[in-house]
Amino acid sequence: MDLSRRRKLSSHVETSSMNDIMFFLMLFFLIVSTMVNPNVIKLMLPNARSGKAVMKETINISVDAAGQYFLDRQPVTAASLETALQQRIAGLEAPTVVLRVDSSLNVQKLVDILEIGNRLKVKMVMATQAQQSGGKA
Repeated sequence: MDLSRRRKLSSHVETSSMNDIMFFLMLFFLIVSTMVNPNVIKLMLPNARSGKAVMKETINISVDAAGQYFLDRQPVTAASLETALQQRIAGLEAPTVVLRVDSSLNVQKLVDILEIGNRLKVKMVMATQAQQSGGKA
């Protein structure tokens, strides 16, 4: 009698080098994906013989603590501010309005001026003062 066990065949696959291959594939795709930008539109822009620089002109609107309005240091009433600003920006290509509002005034005066700028389609920025170094945090 033959009592010896038969050898079972094992199907073992060596996967130790698989980790290295997967790492290099992942690294390759990460590098390639950062180089490809699908949002880029390539355009060939036309050439011009003379370049025209557009100068942006700033217009100042100031409101003092008493609630008086000034358009480029000229006093205007709140009712006539929109028409005066419309006349001032007429003919300008890219006007920018700088708002200088006293900090003691309520926000409604600022909102009223911003609404006027929105109706006239004018870019508006608000002038602020830098905080002192020893001030409140």
